[in-house]
Amino acid sequence: MGLTRPWNDPFRDIERKLTQQPELFVVAECEGEILGTVMAGFEGHRGWMNYLAVSPAARGTGLGRRLVEHVEVALERVGCPKLSLQVRSSNAEVLKFYEHLGYGVDDVISMGKRLIAD
Repeated sequence: MGLTRPWNDPFRDIERKLTQQPELFVVAECEGEILGTVMAGFEGHRGWMNYLAVSPAARGTGLGRRLVEHVEVALERVGCPKLSLQVRSSNAEVLKFYEHLGYGVDDVISMGKRLIAD
């Protein structure tokens, strides 16, 4: 599926998220089966959305759109003026998904520095 990379430990990320704005870690399930997830946060300047994923069985049902809308509403309620996200440039299908929801490419270069080696 290609959602994560070896240097990203989603289990550790979830543990960390549950200590900071846990209400912005959303899991969609049906009868105990996880169908989708999204993780978001707001640091005062803008919101960020990560780990949006929908199980193959639930794709095409609108679940991904509903998860994004849930995050957008929750962030807007706390005064978040802008929501940002990152998509790998090679992931054309996901880029089309976000463009369909009104997201556009920002003229920025994403930079990062690892503070804790997972």
